[in-house]
Amino acid sequence: MNINTSLVGRLVASQFPQWAELPIKPVALSGWDNRTFHLGENMLVRLPSAARYREQVEKEQCWLPQLAPRLPLPIPTPLAMGLPAYGYPWHWSIYRWLEGEPAAVERIADLRRFARDLAQFLAALQRIDPAGGPPPGRHNFWRGGPLTTYDADTRRAIAILNDEIDTGAAIAVWKTALKSTWHGSPVWIHGDVAVGNLLVKGGQLCAVIDFGSSGVGDPACDMVIAWTLLKGESREAFRTILQVDDGTWARGLGWALWKALITLVEYRNTNPAKARDARRVIAEVQEDYQ
Repeated sequence: MNINTSLVGRLVASQFPQWAELPIKPVALSGWDNRTFHLGENMLVRLPSAARYREQVEKEQCWLPQLAPRLPLPIPTPLAMGLPAYGYPWHWSIYRWLEGEPAAVERIADLRRFARDLAQFLAALQRIDPAGGPPPGRHNFWRGGPLTTYDADTRRAIAILNDEIDTGAAIAVWKTALKSTWHGSPVWIHGDVAVGNLLVKGGQLCAVIDFGSSGVGDPACDMVIAWTLLKGESREAFRTILQVDDGTWARGLGWALWKALITLVEYRNTNPAKARDARRVIAEVQEDYQ
């Protein structure tokens, strides 16, 4: 799908003429599931990049305004929902722009405080009444559901990486994760707590974005950030504040391992930076498990 400034300009001008004169330019880090554009200085346009992401638009439009008042940090505010037009086949959104840069260790003043603030945000999210919320499914790639969904993918990745990683340790982590089951009531999850969706300003966590993978279910998938960004005292603070039990932590290890494995398989010969980061996460997961 060729989503460019010209297309976005026509969509906005035809459906929201009050904003037709505002300048449009691509956001520097646009993301993968969606293409994102600045609309003036205070808004953004967000368009699904493929059919598998289209269901997320109406979900966010419906639920974000209901979640926002109950959360301690800003999340995206939908301002309008656009319709298919000019060859673009799906609904799309206009949001208020949120200031901040994607989280990175060098941008965070105090990683332990960052972990605490993030854990408090997720704890508040989990306390919101889940009634009527979307259960795990195609719309969020089964985040919040059982890890068995990705069992075949994970074992295939381990087999492919047989000569590149400690496959025995990886299998042990995965088997332990599969043995654990969420017995609690479903809770709200973000579904993709990754550095690109955590905004930092002045060295502190200032907003959480991209709720396309959100839903209600098992919160274990939201633990992944513990191994992709946090470590040591910050990881322990994150777990303590969220009061994560051993089973949920084990499933979180499984989610982190699955994503790192499939990322390494995809990019080990084409993107050294992504491959290196995936190897680091696999090592963090295995070390924590041991």
